[in-house]
Amino acid sequence: MKTLMPYATLAGAVTLKVAGAKLDGRDLPLEMLSQRDRVIAVHQVERDAWTEARFELRAELPDAELLSGRWADVTCVAVLAEGATNSRTVTRLRRSPDGIWIGSIALARGSYRSRPELSVSVVATVDGVEGRIIGVSDDNWVIDLEARRPERYRQLHINEIDFRDGGQEWLRAFKDAPWLVETSGDMPTVHLNTGFEGIAELLDSGATPMEKSVRGMLAAQIATDAWTAMFHSAVSDLEVGEDGAPQWPTGWRDWVLRSMLSDVLPELSSADALLEIHSRRSESSGWNELQLRIQYAASRRSRVAKNLGSVIRVLDRSGEGNQT
Repeated sequence: MKTLMPYATLAGAVTLKVAGAKLDGRDLPLEMLSQRDRVIAVHQVERDAWTEARFELRAELPDAELLSGRWADVTCVAVLAEGATNSRTVTRLRRSPDGIWIGSIALARGSYRSRPELSVSVVATVDGVEGRIIGVSDDNWVIDLEARRPERYRQLHINEIDFRDGGQEWLRAFKDAPWLVETSGDMPTVHLNTGFEGIAELLDSGATPMEKSVRGMLAAQIATDAWTAMFHSAVSDLEVGEDGAPQWPTGWRDWVLRSMLSDVLPELSSADALLEIHSRRSESSGWNELQLRIQYAASRRSRVAKNLGSVIRVLDRSGEGNQT
């Protein structure tokens, strides 16, 4: 993505760490902040009426590059953004004597709804033009306003409903489908058709080894369809910046892309893979060739091979038992 910039940008990494968080001036418990997954869960039943969350930030920039003199008026800003509400908050960080950029950013409860993303951008004057972005963080954070645990990705929502007469008219056109994956909301939903004979019983089974293995295989197939649909939805919804480069989405779309791109285009960095995916889809050049890689990435995350292996082993044991 950096290669598309018509001016010099940072080659080194820009990293972001959240050092602490407060709700209305009171410290958020440490267990609500996950450094590993880069997620902060700010919903707590006992403090549901909070109005402002504030996060203490530390960002590291490639100082050696910045001292090369290629850029002027360098500054570092933290950006809090949410696509669902089109809300955006920007605040400047200051450089400390040890070279770390520090500061805080506030999240107003009334301005955000679900899972805003927290990132860092490096801005400078380049070739006499002010305000150009020369670097962005890859390790962005998610602020989950609805969760009590800091998890990078919440599970799919499963909606068990009879497609024929379950109260959602649009599903009636798909009454013969065992399931459908909907990706238009803040959380992907798998609509499971309870009117499809036997599917509910299969997913609820598990008394015998055969039932367990079949249930696992069915769940893996549903998950594969979900991963594939989520990936295509995330790619189709990519927004493009002023420089023509695709921007990382927020929420579950960000998580899905970062999870799958390493298998779809393993030879590229995450940023370059996003650019390549966007280019191929936009230009229809090489997009069809990627479908096998997308299928592979989806099946890996759904553990299809593991579940299929379990079915085969159970069948083998069953066959040996019949022979005796």
